[in-house]
Amino acid sequence: MLMPMIAAAAQVTGTAAPPLFTRDERAAIVAYWNAPGRYSIGAPAAGPSGGPWQVRLTPEGSRWFWAYTRAVAGPGKPPPNLDIKAAAPDWEAWVQAKLEYDRALATLQADLANRGIDIDSPAAQTAALPPLPGPIPDALLARVGNPPAFAAAVVPRRYRILFDDGDLYAYTDNVPMRPRYAYYRWTSGVMDAGKPLRQMTDAELDPIFTGAGMSPSEARAAKAVSRLEGGFEAVNTYDTGWVSIGFIQCITAENGDGSLMDVLTEEKTDAPSAYQNDFRRFGIDVSQAGILTVVDPTTGAELSGNDAVRMVIEDKRLTACFQRAGRRSLAFRAAQVKTARKRYWPADDPFTAAAGQVVLKGSVKDIIRSEAGMATLFDRKVNRGSIAPFDEVVSGIVRDHRITTIAELQRYERAIIAALKYRVDFLTESSLSQPD
Repeated sequence: MLMPMIAAAAQVTGTAAPPLFTRDERAAIVAYWNAPGRYSIGAPAAGPSGGPWQVRLTPEGSRWFWAYTRAVAGPGKPPPNLDIKAAAPDWEAWVQAKLEYDRALATLQADLANRGIDIDSPAAQTAALPPLPGPIPDALLARVGNPPAFAAAVVPRRYRILFDDGDLYAYTDNVPMRPRYAYYRWTSGVMDAGKPLRQMTDAELDPIFTGAGMSPSEARAAKAVSRLEGGFEAVNTYDTGWVSIGFIQCITAENGDGSLMDVLTEEKTDAPSAYQNDFRRFGIDVSQAGILTVVDPTTGAELSGNDAVRMVIEDKRLTACFQRAGRRSLAFRAAQVKTARKRYWPADDPFTAAAGQVVLKGSVKDIIRSEAGMATLFDRKVNRGSIAPFDEVVSGIVRDHRITTIAELQRYERAIIAALKYRVDFLTESSLSQPD
């Protein structure tokens, strides 16, 4: 259920912020979105067991795996493409046993539902299941809490959105996840990675990156990282980013004030006509305070902040607007690249390396000169918000090799980058320049 909207200005001044959309604009938006054939919801294609019921990771189970990951790996954020497992054998054995039991039970439930067999029938009661995992280890319970079901039988829904120019978009919710994925949050969320940048030609990409102020070298590093995220049209509304859009997955965050607002503001400022065509005419805007604002396609209500984010997740008509802009709008693509460079490019980030009496200060570009190095740090900053633990790694190099100058430190770029590898090892990428 959507919470009552509280505008940011109202919290500060006690008065409601003026609406971004007039009543006539909201009426036109509702009329557009409710034209015949514009939006439809139905059942997806049959799953592996021949019917609509399928097995999925539960959001509650995913949250528990997130807490388990934190308990095992510490406060640092491990790469999302890895499943973290405990060294303690009793913890890991119990978790795996419960996971196998829960998925087997959910598979049985989906199979029975697809075959139309009542849960009280003898066939349901005599079905074989793996053994129960037994009591949870006391230390695991104390550290992570009592786990919910890790899997459930669900019926995904299929959504179809048809724009007035014939542009068609389709999504299916209850997105399949790895059984231990720690960042799944919304069963109603959807995902489409779009056309990866590696499938686009230099003739398509170079004008966008050059126009955004990136050099050819910077563009190569940025494109190498973007292949881990998706294309300009990528959408993801199921995980901890809430709504994630584009080639580096800029996000709304929970309250509609995340990095995606910078992208919208960039396009709104640089290309207002394109912005009107891409977003505002469909009921999507960003306030002067940098907060997402949308018009409910059904009721015409203007929503902002968390209410607006939830509406984009729930109503796939709004989701499709972002993918459409990423697919068709050069202005929106350019805004993505400009925002990526402003927020995440690491070259000018300051660092301090200290070891005993030696203290070296500078910028990342003073010691990281290869495209592989910049890609490694860009990847960290996009996913974690910073290049940490860059200072600690460089300080260790200074200490271990008794370095006293920046010039000496430059010789250890490869060792620094190897220690900061995050999702992939860019030191093995032949398309990128490498440290000497």
